[in-house]
Amino acid sequence: MPIKKDGTGKRWVEMEVLVPGTPEQVWQAMATGPGNTAWFTRTTIEERVGGKLSFNFGPEMSSAGEINLWEPPHRFGYTEYEWGEKAPPVATEITITSRSGDQCLVRMVHSFFASSDDWDDQVEGFEGGWPGFFAVLRLYLSHFAGKKGASFQAMRVTGGEHLAVWTQLTERLGLAGANVGERHELPAAPQAFAGTVEQTEQGQKQRHILLRSEDGVALIGSYWMGDKVNVSASLFFYGDDADRRAAESEPAWQAWLKESFEAAG
Repeated sequence: MPIKKDGTGKRWVEMEVLVPGTPEQVWQAMATGPGNTAWFTRTTIEERVGGKLSFNFGPEMSSAGEINLWEPPHRFGYTEYEWGEKAPPVATEITITSRSGDQCLVRMVHSFFASSDDWDDQVEGFEGGWPGFFAVLRLYLSHFAGKKGASFQAMRVTGGEHLAVWTQLTERLGLAGANVGERHELPAAPQAFAGTVEQTEQGQKQRHILLRSEDGVALIGSYWMGDKVNVSASLFFYGDDADRRAAESEPAWQAWLKESFEAAG
C-alpha cells in the first residue's frame, strides 16, 4: 500500500490480512509477548494501558514503546519511541474483527509523527517487511496455535545487486527455483531443516521463501535498500523444547550469514 498523507503532513501506512482463528486466539498472537514471539520476533508486553513493550530483532537491534490502547480482544495500540536513530515516534493500531468461517480480519495502521519526506524510505520498509511475517502468522494459527514458541532473526546487510544476492542465497541453501508445495532440506550448515514450501515472493524490492516443517517455520528473505541488500533468516520453533532449539540455531545462522556475505561498505 502507498504512503498516505493528510493536510498536516502526517504519514501513515495501513495493511489488512485475513487469518484463521477466533478473536481471542488472534488477540493472543497479536497482543501478548509469547504470541508475537511465536510468529514475529522476540517480544515482551505488559498487558495494560501504560504498559511497556519491546521488540528484539537481534544484537543491537530493538524497539521499545508504550501501550496506549487495550481493548481485548479487538483493539490494541502502542507508540514506539526507539525504533531507529533520531527517528520520529511511530504509533501502531491493530484492529481484530471476526469474519465467517472461523476467521478474523486484522487491520494494522502505522502512523508516523513526521511532516517531511525524510523518513518515507523507512516508512516503506516498515510496510514491506510485514507480508512475510503475516504468512508466518497464518501458519502459526493454522498449525501451532497454543504451543510454546521461540524465534530469532539473523540478518546481514551486504552490497550488490538484489537479484544476484538472492540467487547466491537460495543456491547456497538449496532453494534455487523452489516452488510452493515442494519439499526442500536445508544443508547441515547453517542448519538441517526439512520442510514444505508454503509461499514464495519474487518482488523487485522484497523476496522470500517460507518453509514449514512439523515443528517449525523458516522465513528466508532479502530486502533491497538502494545500493544495499538486507539478507535475513527468521526461524520459529514450536514445542516444549522450542527455547533450546532457538538458542542452538541462532549463532549458527549468524555465523553463516557473516561468512557467506560481505558487509556493505
